[in-house]
Amino acid sequence: MAQTDVLLTRQPAPQTVPPCALPPKEYEVACNTGAHTSSGLATTGFRTAKYLVDEWFQNCYARYHQALADRDTSERQRHESKQLAAETEALAVRTQQDSTRRVGERLQDAHSWKSELQQEVDALVTETDLLQAQKQRLERALDATALPYSMATDHLQCRERRQHPDLVRDYVEMELLKEAELIRNIQELLKRTILQTVDQTRLNREHKETCERDWSDKVEAYNIDDTCSRYHNQSTEVQFHPHSAAFEESASTPETWAQFTQDNLLRAERERQASANLRTLIDAILRDTAEDLRLQCDAVNMAFARRCEELEDILHKLQYHLQKTLREITDQEQQIAALKQAIKDKEAPLRVAQTRLYQRSKRPNVELCRDAAQFRLMSEVEELNLSLTLLREKLQEAQQALHNLEDTRMCLEKDIAVKTNSLFIDRQKCMAHRTRYPTALQLAGYQ
Repeated sequence: MAQTDVLLTRQPAPQTVPPCALPPKEYEVACNTGAHTSSGLATTGFRTAKYLVDEWFQNCYARYHQALADRDTSERQRHESKQLAAETEALAVRTQQDSTRRVGERLQDAHSWKSELQQEVDALVTETDLLQAQKQRLERALDATALPYSMATDHLQCRERRQHPDLVRDYVEMELLKEAELIRNIQELLKRTILQTVDQTRLNREHKETCERDWSDKVEAYNIDDTCSRYHNQSTEVQFHPHSAAFEESASTPETWAQFTQDNLLRAERERQASANLRTLIDAILRDTAEDLRLQCDAVNMAFARRCEELEDILHKLQYHLQKTLREITDQEQQIAALKQAIKDKEAPLRVAQTRLYQRSKRPNVELCRDAAQFRLMSEVEELNLSLTLLREKLQEAQQALHNLEDTRMCLEKDIAVKTNSLFIDRQKCMAHRTRYPTALQLAGYQ
């Protein structure tokens, strides 16, 4: 009998209704199939290619159940599709509302930072104007203090011509700086303060420009976000931009975005505070003009006298060491000559020993023997080579010592020249000039 599943293209779906019982059979297929029966022979071919009635009913019921299962699947799919469409619609509305709210929050943040930047720019402009007014005061004060400052600056400039290593900030210079402190507060200090004011003004303007650029960027971003917040589903300006959903590699995060502006504000505020502190310092400098320079003049004279004594003492010691060094150079040159002669004296024995070894290497056949003479000649060559090596090393050390002595001699001679120049500057240039130091009345401006 043929199998029933040959008529089915797929497995029947689960049945949702109880199956009905098959109808009872009313007849059987002819069973006369004997070998000598004519009817059996005539129907043999028909019976092998046909199905039973039971199989036919089973196939029909399978079709019923498959149709019912397909309808159930289709109804479930339609229900799920409607539900998915409703959920995605609600999700789209919710996400768009949330995005609009987030853009609105971004607008508030941008507006807040923009306002703070504008306030800081205005404050920097005001502070820079005040600093420029103080700079003009410094320039006017500097022009009024040229005459009394000339003597002190001449001494400082003259001592600047000292050579290295005497170009030191010694106690004489410290006393001169103390002597010129009041005048420096009005002239030299004013020059540095003017330069500092120029630098501070530049920093103020740079930070103002930085804040202005940040403010301009935020205005542009604010306008863009404001436009974005007004878009809706019925807007005619919107269109598809498939690649806009990707983050830019250079895009900032909310934290770095806020930190960037906060850092700009902090740096600008710091420079603004530094500018205010500088203005306060300028006021203090311009008020400090009533020191007694005459007592300081005596202190400077004593410092010059002490420094000249020290220079004379150092000069004597340097000259003493120079003489000792020159004598040692002479002795070392003689020692080098002796070492060179010793090396030259070893060359003849070495040639003799090497020649003997060379000639003995020509001995024929078994006569080329490693006898005692051969071993002694080889050890002689080794000893001579070792002696030459030691002598050359010692010669190199002596030459290096001589080179060091020559360097020391040059340094001593240079140092003596430097000290002589320093003594000349302090005694002949500065101390002689200080006899014309202004009187107290002249310093007070009465004469």
